[in-house]
Amino acid sequence: MQYTVHKPIALNTDIQLPASKSISNRALIINALCKNAGTIENLSDADDTRVMLQALTTDQNIIDVEAAGTSMRFLTAYFASQPGERIITGTARMKNRPIALLVNALRQIGADIDYVEKEGYPPLRIKGKTLEGGQITLDGSVSSQFISALMMIAPATQNGLVIKLEGQIVSKPYIRMTQHLMEIFGIKVSWTDHTISIPPQPYHPVSFMVENDWSAASYWYEILSLAETGSEITLKGLHKKSFQGDAKIAQLFEVLGVSTKFTEKGAVLQKTERLVSPLMYNFQHEPDLAQTFVVTCALKNVPFQFSGLQSLKIKETDRMIALQNEMKKLGYTLAITEDHEISWAGVRAHPEKILPIRTYEDHRMAMSFAPAALVVGEIAVQDPEVVSKSYPSYWKDLEKAGFRIEVCNK
Repeated sequence: MQYTVHKPIALNTDIQLPASKSISNRALIINALCKNAGTIENLSDADDTRVMLQALTTDQNIIDVEAAGTSMRFLTAYFASQPGERIITGTARMKNRPIALLVNALRQIGADIDYVEKEGYPPLRIKGKTLEGGQITLDGSVSSQFISALMMIAPATQNGLVIKLEGQIVSKPYIRMTQHLMEIFGIKVSWTDHTISIPPQPYHPVSFMVENDWSAASYWYEILSLAETGSEITLKGLHKKSFQGDAKIAQLFEVLGVSTKFTEKGAVLQKTERLVSPLMYNFQHEPDLAQTFVVTCALKNVPFQFSGLQSLKIKETDRMIALQNEMKKLGYTLAITEDHEISWAGVRAHPEKILPIRTYEDHRMAMSFAPAALVVGEIAVQDPEVVSKSYPSYWKDLEKAGFRIEVCNK
């Protein structure tokens, strides 16, 4: 399937954002460790949360997480700590996303995990049991989901867990999110410098309300930044005080012409004339915002140099290569370095207008490129259904905002 997205005549709307899948998935694991005695409200309706919920409630021993990387990592640790034997598998892409660092760490604290097919990658055969715990060392530059997965099961181990993080720690806000949620459920977590210590202790079930998703909000910031002066968007359910790292988007987009005012309804976004060029930023703590900023800056003719993108290579696709390929179709030549940087120096090429944007089974590729219609007039996006991974109502919300979407069943 392919969508062709046409720019709206005017842009003044309010949008009800989805619930945060990052918070939802952590809350579901923690509540499962509470024997599901708590109540989780406003759960995300994204694919990642759907497969997580199914995995935690099924009596089947083969768990298919599809393309949900968060679910694969969190469930690997969770099932390793619970009685029973299970096989966790996923899509072809999931079977090529490395998980050896997490498996090795779990084995060090007593887990019984085997690779079913390729060494170092899913699917996994897990024979669950009470884990010993102890001390492990992890590379802090790997996916924060490995660290969060270990943190959440730490209180249920015999001896607790001490995680020593080596090198540069990326995606810190996601680790903090895990810490905050664990503390809400009664767990004492100590994080000093590069050491996270969690003694053995019981979780305490609570009633918990999931926040709306700041990552989803990023595409509306992009839309407003690319829109005409006088445009305004209200994003319902967003709050200034949030422990989502991607809430940083409100501050970051100020230099790209978007101001944010918080009201009882949520965040009110208004177009301004402010523009900083060139733009340099290290995305090590907000890697999911990188695609949004790359597309926005290029379309606004703002040269940029973005670093801290090492985790983009192990996402749904290699996002750096995907960005380079698809921006070339719009006439922008991006450079990628071995230091995990992506940049644009203002170099333009002839746009390949005939070719649609590929999404590479990556929801964030579809959502970050669709707003380009505001600049180029219309843009074709392949496999638009991938947005269901995190924001199922994305296309409907675009239509609500005035975008026209043509469907082509190729």
